[in-house]
Amino acid sequence: MISQITAEQPTSKLVKVLALVPRALASKPHIIFLTLLGVFLVLLPLVGVHVSSFAELVGGNYTNVTSDLGACIAAGGTLHVIKSHRAHRNEIAALRKLVEELHEKIDGTAK
Repeated sequence: MISQITAEQPTSKLVKVLALVPRALASKPHIIFLTLLGVFLVLLPLVGVHVSSFAELVGGNYTNVTSDLGACIAAGGTLHVIKSHRAHRNEIAALRKLVEELHEKIDGTAK
């Protein structure tokens, strides 16, 4: 019989909370917020609109906004890889079950 590989489940509350961070980063509202913040902090000053120092202090500057958007893209990519890996693992488990059933049928008819 072929042994199955099991994924480790989060054990502590901190691990469970930290597992939610990529989902929050890659969420559509967060990406829209960062895009609007980038427009406010980067594009508006380029066309001559004055952005106060306080707004830059609270909202960050263009390097903060672009690096945050990069983190969102990376988190979304990670979530996509994890999702496809889980789907692939489920397909492998289904194939493994079919192979085991086939072996049982072959062994049952051969005796």
